[in-house]
Order: sequence, then structure tokens, then C-alpha cells
Amino acid sequence: MKLLTILGARPQFIKAGSVSREISKFDSIKEIIVHTGQHYDANMSDIFFDEMQIPKPNYFLGIGGKTHGAMTGQMMEKIEEIAFSAKPDMIMVYGDTNSTLAGALVASKLHIKLAHVEAGLRSFNTKMPEEINRILTDRVSQILFCPTDTAVQNLKNEGFEKFDCKVIKSGDVMQDGAIFYKKFAKKPNLNVDKKFILCTIHRAENTDNEVRLKAIFEALNDTAKNIQVILPLHPRTKKILQNLNINTINLTIIEPVGYLEMTWLIDNCFFVMTDSGGLQKEAFFFKKQCITLRDETEWVELVKCKANILVGANKDKILAAFSTIKTFDENNLELNLYGNGKASEIIVKVLYLLDIIMAVRMISILDIFSLLKNWWGLAIKQQ
Repeated sequence: MKLLTILGARPQFIKAGSVSREISKFDSIKEIIVHTGQHYDANMSDIFFDEMQIPKPNYFLGIGGKTHGAMTGQMMEKIEEIAFSAKPDMIMVYGDTNSTLAGALVASKLHIKLAHVEAGLRSFNTKMPEEINRILTDRVSQILFCPTDTAVQNLKNEGFEKFDCKVIKSGDVMQDGAIFYKKFAKKPNLNVDKKFILCTIHRAENTDNEVRLKAIFEALNDTAKNIQVILPLHPRTKKILQNLNINTINLTIIEPVGYLEMTWLIDNCFFVMTDSGGLQKEAFFFKKQCITLRDETEWVELVKCKANILVGANKDKILAAFSTIKTFDENNLELNLYGNGKASEIIVKVLYLLDIIMAVRMISILDIFSLLKNWWGLAIKQQ
């Protein structure tokens, strides 16, 4: 099987790295990696790929820093050229970025089978571009690898049982990465108190809304009077804070850190405060409570088990959550919400078996899954 993997944002490389390491165990699967350049900085050099033990991309498109339409359109044009040349048997995309959507649309228009990792996630907030990317990518995918039971149910609710596709609960590849990289974690070069909160703020719904941003930082400043709050801050957000004259005097603001430094901060913090989707889960992987500075989350199972508290941008709710925060309930780990580090193995076994069967005869994807159950014992949801 020739597999064309489309990536663009740094977190996607971390996720795909776990799958690529598993793919390397199978000689029959050849992976071609395309880096769209959606998120690119000097840190994503050869050193980054070597340090993270991630295969270097075969193609770099250099498309970033544009409007949604310009970015997605230019990515489609270049990905299409690569697809014509490489002639892949399948295209695989991750998550919900513009790179994800561009790869999905190319696969659909060229009639190439599409696999979507992290399928079925829904925030039910269609003002978020990521939500639109998720919905559209899911709809044109033939294999949907869902990280959770909730994601599987979302697709069922949307009628995917009637579509020519298969929905598989694979588990979450982010947990695979968290387990793998924990042993390589590095302490950042800064003074860290014995007890500290790790905080990140980057979503446009917060950074581009003056009322929300001021309320969040007022709460963070008050919180930081009692405990160190470490906040890796993107230069764009830092500039917004300066322009709005928002007080950050009590906060430990640092430059964005690499993944291994971030892993150390998560593993050693008291708890997490964030508006990031991924960091909500990573907090859970590292047995940390999370206060989420959003009005909704894709990870509703974390809210249900009380590992995650939704507070929006309400100062009083943020401070109340801080004052009542409890230690992580390790009984939650027994719920096996995200696959316990086996997601990449399941994904690649599905690809491998699909490759074997399709090499023998031309059959529909729908026909292979009874064999999957018998041969591999995978947790597959028949839709």
C-alpha cells in the first residue's frame, strides 16, 4: 500500500509520528509525508524531526500565513499534483486543520480512499473553522478512526451508518505520543516553583474578544497571587495584551516551548488551565485536573468524569474553579477513555489488513471488517 499522509500543524506531526513508527514495522506499507507548511517556524527544522523521532516529510509546500480560502485552495493545488505523481492507494489526514480539509477534498475529487484520524469529534460550535473542517472531512472519508465512544456516537447520530464508510474506535493517538515522549521530557530553562499552574491561551474566540480576554487575565492575575502561573505565550497574543494594556504583572510569561519542554511542564504542574483542545487531553494523560477557558469542548467525557471543568471566560467561574480544584481521581484511568496507548497499533493493523485483502481481490471496504474482528480482535464498531 502506498499511503499519502497530509500534515501541516506541529501537533499533527506529533500524532502522526506515533502512527509512522508503527507503519515502519510493515514493509508492505510505504508512507509518503506531505508538510503543507500551515504551521512552520525555525523550531521545525531537521533537529525537530530527529529529536522527536519523526520521519522527515518527503514534500514541503510552504503554504502558511494566508486566509483560510487562499491557504486551503493553494494546498489543494499542490497536494493534487503530488497525488497525480505518487498515485497513492490511500490518503490519510489528521484532526481538523485547513491541511486536513485540503487533503480530504483532493482525495474525494480524485476518487482516492481517505482515512481520517481523530474522526467524529464535535464541539457543536460552527463558528469555529475547525468544526467545519471536521464535519466536511468526516463526510468524504471511507475509514473514520474515532478516538472515543463519544466520537463514534456523534457519527452515528449524523447518519454515517447509511454511508459507504467504516467507523472504528481506534483510541487516541495523542495518548500514544504522551506515553512515548514522557521519558524524553526536558525541563525548560526557567525558575519553576515547587507548585505551579500551567496555562495556555491561544484560541481566537478568546484572543480576539477584548471582553473575554480581559476577564480571563483578571482571573489569572488574581490566581497568580497565590500560586505561580506559567504561561507560554504566542507573540501575536502577547502583542494583543500590550495593545489592550491588560495587566499580566503576576504571571510567569515565557516564549512558546518545544513539545518535550511542554511535556515536562504538564507532567510536573499542579493542574492545567487552557483553551486548547489537545492540552485538555494531555492533562488527563498525565493525571492532572484541567480548567478549560472555553464555553464548550469536544472532550465531553472529561467533563462527565469531572477531570475537566468548563468555565468559559467568566472571571468568577474561573476563580471558583481554582478555589475548589481537587487532586486527580486516578479511578478515571480505569475508564480507558482513549485507548491506553494502543491507537496507532490499531490504525496500522487496519491499514495492513486492508492492503492484504485488496491485493488479493477488489472488494469494498465494508467487506473486510468481520475478518478484522476475527484476526486482530480489534474494538471495531459496526455502524
